Amino acid sequence: MNLQDVHLFLMITETSSLTQAARRLDISPMAVSRRLAALEQELGTRLLQRTTRSVSLTQEGAEFLPYARALLEAEEGARALFSPETKGAVGLLRVTAPSGFGRRNILPLVPTLLSANPALRIDVQLSEEVVDIVGRGIDVAIRIAPLRDSSLIARKLSDNPRVVCASPAYLQKYGVPETLSDLSEHNCLRLTNVLQWTFEADGQSSSSTVEGRFSCSNVDGVRELCVQGLGIAQLTWWDVKKELSEGSLIELTFTDVRPQNLSVWALLPTTRYLPLRVSLFVDELKASLQMQ
Repeated sequence: MNLQDVHLFLMITETSSLTQAARRLDISPMAVSRRLAALEQELGTRLLQRTTRSVSLTQEGAEFLPYARALLEAEEGARALFSPETKGAVGLLRVTAPSGFGRRNILPLVPTLLSANPALRIDVQLSEEVVDIVGRGIDVAIRIAPLRDSSLIARKLSDNPRVVCASPAYLQKYGVPETLSDLSEHNCLRLTNVLQWTFEADGQSSSSTVEGRFSCSNVDGVRELCVQGLGIAQLTWWDVKKELSEGSLIELTFTDVRPQNLSVWALLPTTRYLPLRVSLFVDELKASLQMQ
């Protein structure tokens, strides 16, 4: 298989345009079309749907995408292996993670990773959005929420139960709720898209609608207002670990429900031909969480 044609295929998927791919590769659009057709003929399947206005992956193209990246990464790794200037992991590591977790637990790892691996580059995308990691070329997605069924490979990094918490000042002023129904008497701070808080009762998941005067699209905003005493919040243990240890937030327990058990997961498109930079990052993050 011609690796230059594989690289061309990846360039088309990144730009969603044969014309843009041609410009980046400094070749003619006709040459792009011809080389793409040659790759499809060699594989015996159509990888991309082409119209006059857009280019999109076929199902077969989406399945081939992680293998195409692995092929080029393997070539890059092989070249780096015999280069006297190269030490450690190489290439671009692309990571996506929830904003709050990423700021506190991923960004602190970046300086050490870059220092120990001179040929490594890192792109961290912090967002509450659940992105298509295969389509966007993401190497690792860190997820906190319960996992949906998918073809992605999941590796557990740490336990991360939900935590209901409030500041000492809020609890002194408004009292401590003892049952789930008591929350209706309190101001609940919630994430914008989370209308219900989830618990466990009698081995089953139990959800309750909560009301409050403030919501925010990210964890940092909810946590900050909770520390300031505006209300009660349900976040996860890693979101409020620092505040709980400092005493600026207090964990609340209820007599009729228990916290829902969640985990921190690393999702990978595939484990075949896993680049060193990916396994190194996952191992470093897991070790960091276990040490805290």
